[in-house]
Amino acid sequence: MSDQQVDQAKRTWLIASGCAGAVGGLATAVPFVSTFTPSERAKAAGASVSVDISALKPGEKLTVEWRGKPVWVVRRTPEQVAALKTMDGQMADPNSDRTAYPIPEYAHNNYRSIKPEYLVVIGICTHLGCSPSDKFQAGPQPSLPDDWKGGFLCPCHGSTFDLAGRVFKNKPAPDNLEVPPHMYLSDTSILIGEDKKA
Repeated sequence: MSDQQVDQAKRTWLIASGCAGAVGGLATAVPFVSTFTPSERAKAAGASVSVDISALKPGEKLTVEWRGKPVWVVRRTPEQVAALKTMDGQMADPNSDRTAYPIPEYAHNNYRSIKPEYLVVIGICTHLGCSPSDKFQAGPQPSLPDDWKGGFLCPCHGSTFDLAGRVFKNKPAPDNLEVPPHMYLSDTSILIGEDKKA
């Protein structure tokens, strides 16, 4: 075997092993680098949710999921909106002054909302995490006071909330229902999860 043939064989082995090393390195690097990007599930868990409210009639509620939690959008009737102003004395925290759940500045009012007609809250009781039931109809009902003006009843331990998500006095729930960050994209669309326009 001549020196030229030996050099050619070495060159072939060097190229083959170099290529195999590059392929192996790439095969190792791709999965590693892909771990730096969030998964689809992670993106969905924190992503904002757009809600079409065009079909929502006064007195109705729709539920969407944001960050794994139920978010309620309630379109209040004019009577329900008017009743909120008369109920401060019955509420444990009528002005949402407690800070367990930070409340957006635009929800520091009797309606706890941007527009009085619409309520946007996370539908989880602040006591033990149950989901309250809708009790929108006014008047006496089982487990509710005779002067009930509409709201929510948590069936687990009897906490009651008005149609602004404010908890009544002397109930197990320590705080009002949480108001998530949100904003109106139009008169018929709400974006839940963001409240700042870029």
